[in-house]
Amino acid sequence: MQKEIEQRVDAARRAVTGQTGLFHREFQRARSSWKSDGSRVTTADLAISEAILRELATQFPEDQGFSEESGGATRAMALTARFCWVLDPIDGTNNYAIGIPCCAISLALLENGAPIYGVVYDLGRRTLIEGGPGLGALDGSEIAGVRHDPPHAGSTIGFHSPYDRALVAKATPIIEEFKIRGLGSSTLHLAYVGIGLLDGVMDHNVRVWDIAAAHAIAVGGGAEVHYLRNNPFPLQQFDLDAARIHYVAGNAQVCRRMMELMR
Repeated sequence: MQKEIEQRVDAARRAVTGQTGLFHREFQRARSSWKSDGSRVTTADLAISEAILRELATQFPEDQGFSEESGGATRAMALTARFCWVLDPIDGTNNYAIGIPCCAISLALLENGAPIYGVVYDLGRRTLIEGGPGLGALDGSEIAGVRHDPPHAGSTIGFHSPYDRALVAKATPIIEEFKIRGLGSSTLHLAYVGIGLLDGVMDHNVRVWDIAAAHAIAVGGGAEVHYLRNNPFPLQQFDLDAARIHYVAGNAQVCRRMMELMR
């Protein structure tokens, strides 16, 4: 690993783990409100976002930092730096607010718009998940990776019901063929594929901050990620109003079967 990347990976770990105390302390306690897009935000989201981006900006002032909670930014922001950070301070905010522990802090490091490392703190499992392409994946201190089983009726697929109801017909065959888990956290769905807790994932509803870190972890763990619509990478601009991303992920055979079923 190049020194400049290694320094940033170490900083990402410190920045995320530095917020886990607040993350646990405010679980089901943080005040929340609803944003105009129908998603929830809590005071913990805002505090974690500000703290992590401030810490990274202090250490790497030449980098760009972007967050789902980017202070009410209303326009797309171009990526101009070699390195940038994409943060979802709490993925699964609705779960977090009501007391369901399927939620995570998600921080991605991108180089020239491509995710090269992800750090995800899984609140429910109290575990740091991390990794990147060519660097492997870690579940806590354990080396982890994608499941290699071919698809079968017992394969477990992370699933988020389509935002666009016109896509229900494509989702139905997936639901009928596999065992489905809807955790309420897009970050954890994809990260869990990379560390072998899920066989695959199909999602229609995500934005780039939901999956940037988990994308790096999944690929690091040996998974394939196929974007069916609105491939976000390499990321050229950070846009809070960007179109929703559709993708499948898993080992090669699982991905192939899911795409066959959708056709």
